Amino acid sequence: MASDLSDRTFWITKEEEIKRAEATDHYFLNAERALRKSGLNPRVTMEVYCRKDPYGEGWALASGIYEVAKLLEGVHVDVDAVEEGTLIATPGDGVAYEPVLQVTGRYADFARYETPLLGFLSSSSGYLTKAARVRLAAGEKQLLSFGTRRAHPALSALIERSAYLAGFDGVSNVAAARLLGIGGSGTMPHSFILCFPDQAEAWKAFADAAEGEKVVALADTLSDEKEESVMALRTLGRKLAGVRLDTPSSRRGDWRKLIEEVRWELDTRGGKEVSIFISGGLDEAEVRALGDVVDGFGVGTSVSGAPSIDFNMKVVEVEGAGGAMVPKAKRGDISGAKSLYRNLGTHEDLLMPKRLEPPEGFVPLLSPLVRDGRVVRRFLPLDRLRERIGLSLKAGPQRVRLLSRASPGRAGRSRRAGTR
Repeated sequence: MASDLSDRTFWITKEEEIKRAEATDHYFLNAERALRKSGLNPRVTMEVYCRKDPYGEGWALASGIYEVAKLLEGVHVDVDAVEEGTLIATPGDGVAYEPVLQVTGRYADFARYETPLLGFLSSSSGYLTKAARVRLAAGEKQLLSFGTRRAHPALSALIERSAYLAGFDGVSNVAAARLLGIGGSGTMPHSFILCFPDQAEAWKAFADAAEGEKVVALADTLSDEKEESVMALRTLGRKLAGVRLDTPSSRRGDWRKLIEEVRWELDTRGGKEVSIFISGGLDEAEVRALGDVVDGFGVGTSVSGAPSIDFNMKVVEVEGAGGAMVPKAKRGDISGAKSLYRNLGTHEDLLMPKRLEPPEGFVPLLSPLVRDGRVVRRFLPLDRLRERIGLSLKAGPQRVRLLSRASPGRAGRSRRAGTR
């Protein structure tokens, strides 16, 4: 085995390889070969769903729909899907589920696409859902994404996009910010401060380079956070917009008390307008607990290391005699193509066989994405998606619940996604 890669610099699957579905599992190629040799290639409908979210709270945000459309563009399939960023219920306590995607086509023509399709949805939805949970914990406080250093660089744009869509106020990754069309966010690293004789010299150099803009000083490099925050105020005066505390957990002690001390000392020296930002290994629990004593958070690894949403893709219909689609599913799944509707007032979702009409007041969540390999959906701009997701979070994602109905006038039992 060669010690160096011959056709690329990094261990990254190329875009064209993903597009050709070479980033797949080998057993799909085995299945294709056997089907073609047998002369059998029936039309099937497959549905993508998640039964249970990794947090056990009954909800997630579906993402990756755009990438799936681009993946299947040119493939002879029809696809219906939810809108990017749609809140879905994941009750985990019954046989019913919410399909975020439906694919219909001849199985051997698209079988190999299952692996990259699920990868797009699972990773993107995982980042977006976690970022949304952190946004909920932060309330209205400023929230910046600092996490791409903890993930493969090939994923940085996806991670930062997820954070931005979830409502983060800024992202630190340069390339991702450019793709998003926003300015990058960040202060200074500890290594910058260590390049100078002392902290004060570093802060002054940073402020000079800011060309008149106020700056946020990192205030925990060499001394006590309280001492360095006061030093930063004394050094920069009106140029100081805020201090950032990035104290490692081994030295925090009582984190809340430490922050309150910094606030007191700044206030008593005329620094009431100086904001306090914290970062360093923060997760939603710490963000929620400290929101009343700080002005903003830098959150990284908890988003970039988010668990994926465990989507499955299963056959629910197979072409029968005469070309009719016949409900068919493996053990543990429910057969037949389904429609998913939402009552925007009650937050109830209704799962029904496609042949049935929904009750009044319910709107469809699934809509055409691809028709015979042609992308037919006009994708919403990022700011519009961000707004839609924000409205879903304000409404309380834990309130959404799933109902199922297999026949007219007969509703299944309610499976609550979380608690009201």
